[in-house]
Formats: sequence, C-alpha cells, structure tokens
Amino acid sequence: MKILVCISHVPDTTSKINFTDGDTKFDTNGVQFVINPNDEFGLTRAMWFKEKQGATVDVVNVGGPETEPTLRKALAIGADNAIRVNTEATDGFYVAKQLAKVVQDGGYDLIIGGRESIDYNGGMVPGMVAAITGANFINTCIGLEIEGDTATATREIDGGKETATTKLPLVVGGQKGLVEESDLRIPNMRGIMMARKKPLTVVEPVEAGQETKAVQFEKPAPKGDVKLVSPDNVQELIDLLHNEAKAI
Repeated sequence: MKILVCISHVPDTTSKINFTDGDTKFDTNGVQFVINPNDEFGLTRAMWFKEKQGATVDVVNVGGPETEPTLRKALAIGADNAIRVNTEATDGFYVAKQLAKVVQDGGYDLIIGGRESIDYNGGMVPGMVAAITGANFINTCIGLEIEGDTATATREIDGGKETATTKLPLVVGGQKGLVEESDLRIPNMRGIMMARKKPLTVVEPVEAGQETKAVQFEKPAPKGDVKLVSPDNVQELIDLLHNEAKAI
C-alpha cells in the first residue's frame, strides 16, 4: 500500500501573530512553524500502517524552501520520502490542484490530510483532491483500518459517530482521534540523522487558477473589561445581562 500524507507548514499556536503592508500580508518574522496538528495525527496513523502492514509513506507539502524543515521533521518521524511542490500555497483550490497532480503521478492508494489547517481553517483541500482525482473521500475521520483494498473508517458527525466502508483509493480528512495526542511521535536523534539521507524531491507546480485571495487581515478585538457581580445579587446580574450586555 502506498500512502501519501499531506503536510501543512503552519505557525505554532503560541506564536504572536502580526501583519504587514497595511494588514494585507502575514508577518513571518519571529514565527515558529510546525506540522499542522491535524496532519500530524494522519502521519502518525500512516506510521502504524507502515509498521504493521508494510506500507510505504511519502509526505508532500506545497510551499517554498522555507517549508523543508517541516518536511524533514516528517521524515525524522518515519516517512520514507518527501515531496515539495515549489510554489506558494495560496488558496485551497490551487493547493488541491498541486496535490492532485502528485497523487496521480505517484499512484497512491491512501491519501491522508488534516480536515483543516490551523492557520486559515479552510477545510476544503482534502475534498477537492478527492474530487479532482476521482478517489473516495471521508472527512472528520477519527478511526481508520485497511484490509486489502477495503477501508473501514469512523468519522465524527453531529451528536455521534458514523462507521463507513469504502474502497481504495481513498482520501481522508483526519483529526484528533485518528490517533490520540499521547501517540504522537517526537523525532529521536537516530530519526533526525536518517532524515538527512532520505529523498526530498522538489517538483514544479502545474498551471492552475487561483479562485480566491486574501484582501486584508484583522486581529480579533481585544477583550473588554470584566465586571464582577456578587453571587448574592442575582437581580444586578440580570439587569447587566439584559441592559448592558444585551445577552438576554
């Protein structure tokens, strides 16, 4: 089984976010980048298939040379090969077209991506890749087993869980639950050294339209002052919620 894990290069959630050029561009100065958490759950699950079923695991990212440390970390975790599509990741459709070309050229059986990235939270790329390549698609996936060419997946739905079976090739939009946080792997020294020798192939992008663009960014408004109300004064709380906060 050939597995491709799509890796997004995203800012660490503890990073301080700023914008430049009149709030039209993201300021990367001083920002630490990591593997998108939803993608890391998928990569860890792919490692399980590699160890238990002999699968080969490639990772792919759409981005410039600055994303290669993130790909090298994925290789250190255990991926066999890395592919970088040499273009800026702009909108979801453009990224999906690049990934679909890698999928088609590589003949992958299983493509795992995060259900969304934690930077733009678009939640559209895995579904688009499935549509372009003609593969089956399961989103919000929290459990996955493969037997032969049949996949059994559990996905999160409103108010519960749903289990579905489908045939490969399959695109999965994974999230926490596909593996648990305690199962995530930290690269050890041996893995880091081996990653330096593993192939990292750079491919040029295909022509694809860009359907959207970011016009301007805006930070959330700062939190307002807090008013403390005595637990004995319920009427004052009701008045504040009704007349000031307009919550009731």
